[in-house]
Amino acid sequence: MTDRNDRDFLTNNNMEFKSRRRGRPMTSIERTDIESDSVFPHIPLSSHWDRRASRSPDSDGSIRGDLGSIMLLMFLYILQGIPLGLAGSIPMLLQSRKVSYTDQAVFSLVYWPFSVKLLWAPLVDSIYVSWFGRRKTWLIPIQYLMGLFMLLLSTKVKSLLGDSTSEGGTGEVCIYTLTAIFVFLNFLAATQDIAVDGWALTMLSRPNIGWASTCNSVGQTAGYFLGNILFLALESADFCNNYIRSVPQEEGIVTLSGFLWFMGILFLVTTTLVGIFKREHMDLDADPDQGIIETYKILLNVIRLPSVVSYTIILITSKIAFAATDALTGLKLIEAGMPKERLALFAVPVVPVQVMLPLIISKYTSGPRPLDIWLKAYPFRMVIGVLYCLIVYWASVTQTVPGEFPWYFYMVVLLFYCLHQVAVYCMFVSGMAFHAKISDPSIGGTYMTLLNTVTNL
Repeated sequence: MTDRNDRDFLTNNNMEFKSRRRGRPMTSIERTDIESDSVFPHIPLSSHWDRRASRSPDSDGSIRGDLGSIMLLMFLYILQGIPLGLAGSIPMLLQSRKVSYTDQAVFSLVYWPFSVKLLWAPLVDSIYVSWFGRRKTWLIPIQYLMGLFMLLLSTKVKSLLGDSTSEGGTGEVCIYTLTAIFVFLNFLAATQDIAVDGWALTMLSRPNIGWASTCNSVGQTAGYFLGNILFLALESADFCNNYIRSVPQEEGIVTLSGFLWFMGILFLVTTTLVGIFKREHMDLDADPDQGIIETYKILLNVIRLPSVVSYTIILITSKIAFAATDALTGLKLIEAGMPKERLALFAVPVVPVQVMLPLIISKYTSGPRPLDIWLKAYPFRMVIGVLYCLIVYWASVTQTVPGEFPWYFYMVVLLFYCLHQVAVYCMFVSGMAFHAKISDPSIGGTYMTLLNTVTNL
C-alpha cells in the first residue's frame, strides 16, 4: 500500500467519489492538485484537509493546541464505555441469581446496536441544527436521555433483578424487560459513538487527527473498567470485606441502583457543561443540500469504491491467521483444568496495559503512516498465537493436582496474555487512526462507522 501506484489508486478513488457526489466530473486541475497534496504514501488526502489545516493551532504536530479537545474526546468515550461495562456486568449478577443459560443468551442481544449502527449512521450525518452544531445536535440530547434513563432505571433495577424485598419485586428476574432496557441504552451509546467519531474528525487539527483513535481506545477501556470491573469489585461483599473494610457487612460498598443513580447525575451535569462551554467549529465540508437520501446514496458509493472493497477484503481475511487461537485458548485452558475464576482475574492487571499502550504509541499512530504499527504487530500476534498453542499443551501436563497449577504457570500465562493484548491494541489503535486519516468529515460519522464495523466483523 505504500508505493506510488497504490497512492494514486487510493487518491483517485477518493476524488472520484467526491466528484460524483457533487454531480460533476473531476477536472484535470483537481486531480493534479490533489495528487500534489498526497504527501503521505498510503493516505488519500483531499481538499478538506487544506481547510482543516488552516485552523491547525500547531503545524508542527504538537498537541498543545488540541490538548483540550483531546481531553474532551477522551471523556466522551469514557462516558460511552460506562453503559457497555454495565451491560457486561449484568450477566455476572444474573449468574449469582442462578438464571438459566437461555436467559443469559437472551440478554446477550444487548450488544446488537453496536453491530448494526451503520443502518442509522447517515441520519446522524444528515439531520442537524446548524446554529447549535452538527454533532452537538445529536450528542447533547442523546447523553441527556442516557442520564435520565439511568436515573429511572436506578429506581426499578432491584425489582427487575428479582429482589422480592423491593417495591414491585416478584422474586423472579425480568430478563426480557432487562434486555429491552439495555438494548435501548446501548442504542443510545451507539448513536453517541457515531456523533463523537464524526466530531473528532473536525474537532482535531490535521496533524493530530490520529489522536482520535487513542481517545477512543483509552476512553472506552477506562469507561468499561468503571462500569464493569470496578463496579463488580465494589458491589461484591466478599471483596469489600476482604480488602477494604475492617468490619464485615452483608452488602458491598456500591449497589447497582446507587451506581446507576450516580452515573445518571454525572451524565446530566457533564452534558450540560459540554453544551454550554464547548463550541463546535463550523463544518466547512458540510453540504447544506445533503439530505437523508443523498447521504445513504453516498454511503453506497463509498462501499463500492475499489479501494474500500480491497481494504475490506484485507481486514476480513487478515483475522483468519489468529481467529482460532483468540477464540479457543481460554476455553481450552478451562478444559485442561484451569479455574475460570482465575482466568477471569487476568483481565484486571491487563487494564493498565490497555489504557497506557495507546498513549505510548500515539506518537506513531498520529503520524503520517499509522498502519506501520498494524503491519509490525500482525506477525507478532501470529507468533503469540503459536505460543498459545504450546501453553495449552503445557497446561495438560503441568497440573500438580486437578485444578491446581504451579505459580510459574500462571505467571507465564499472564505474561503472554499481556503480550497478546499489546499486539491486539496496537492493531486496533493504528487501524482506527488510519480510518480517521482517510474519512471524509462531511460524512464523518458514517465513514468511520463503516470502516470500524468492517474491522469488527
